[in-house]
Amino acid sequence: MSEDIQDIMNLTHVKIQDYTANPAPLGLMAFGMTTVLLNIHNAGFYPMNAMILSMGFFYGGLAQVVAGMMEWKKGNTFGTTAFTSYGFFWLTLVGIVLLPKSGSYSGLATESFPFAAYLFMWGVFTLFMFIGTLKGSKALSVVFLTLTILFFLLAAGNALGSAAILKIAGYEGILTGLSAIYTALGQVLNESYGKKIVPL
Repeated sequence: MSEDIQDIMNLTHVKIQDYTANPAPLGLMAFGMTTVLLNIHNAGFYPMNAMILSMGFFYGGLAQVVAGMMEWKKGNTFGTTAFTSYGFFWLTLVGIVLLPKSGSYSGLATESFPFAAYLFMWGVFTLFMFIGTLKGSKALSVVFLTLTILFFLLAAGNALGSAAILKIAGYEGILTGLSAIYTALGQVLNESYGKKIVPL
């Protein structure tokens, strides 16, 4: 009996090889493309429309939540927190735009101080997530740094009612989205070719 116990105590942990796909490119593409399209609006090129809301709900929202759940399965706390949170960010943003149109709420939240507070809190969250990227790839750090700046610009523009700041935020947001797209496609291409062809 004592030998059996000793054998059990001598057992070592076995690491199982993970052959599931990398969900990060999906999350980054969903975030990047939706961010670019929204911020073309913020830069003043077209009004808020069904295309932006649909992208925010289905791709920026649902696809990132799916990516977050896939990261959870891989044991990636950062990826789970980031993709799931930003997926629900897009879903809440769509809600903020659409709920006032239901007649149940007076006034547009996007034209008030509460919307600035909402954006500011997302900026604080993103700032701390940016710190978490400093041990990873430079490309990912750029995504989170530019996103932090974007949230704070949008918060300031809404709090001050400044169209100029919001327009600047729009152009900065386009850069943010493009950096996420670059990071996503870089990961896909590097994996597809089995070597580093896109610097990350």
